[in-house]
Amino acid sequence: MSNRSDDRAVVGLESCAVRVVDPGRVATVCASMPPANDVAEVADVFGLLADPGRLKVLVALLEGEMCVCDLAAVAGTSESAVSHHLRLLRAHRVVQARRSGRMAYYRLADAHVRMLLDVALTHIGHAPAAAHPERQESEGDVT
Repeated sequence: MSNRSDDRAVVGLESCAVRVVDPGRVATVCASMPPANDVAEVADVFGLLADPGRLKVLVALLEGEMCVCDLAAVAGTSESAVSHHLRLLRAHRVVQARRSGRMAYYRLADAHVRMLLDVALTHIGHAPAAAHPERQESEGDVT
């Protein structure tokens, strides 16, 4: 029960106070949406970035070409795990390989991948820890 004299409902930020659709705005945005297969491919790339192990490999490659052995040492994981990460990243054109004799050296596929990682890393510097309540809950559950 409210102590206020008027009992107006408080509307959460995730709800519209008045449900009215702006048909012109909706049509404009729908027309600018990429095709469904492009959206799915972008979602796949972001899914690849969602794995901390793969992200460590990609961040290491920001410094330039590296072989699987070096990437495993930097990421703190096995060469087998790094090879698996690289196979997925190559399939989605996020990294490329260069052969030199029996060695393979990996690098980021292009400047877009570098920019995506740079922007993501810069963004986390702007997001306070309180903006991630899911991390606090899961860390609190660990005994």
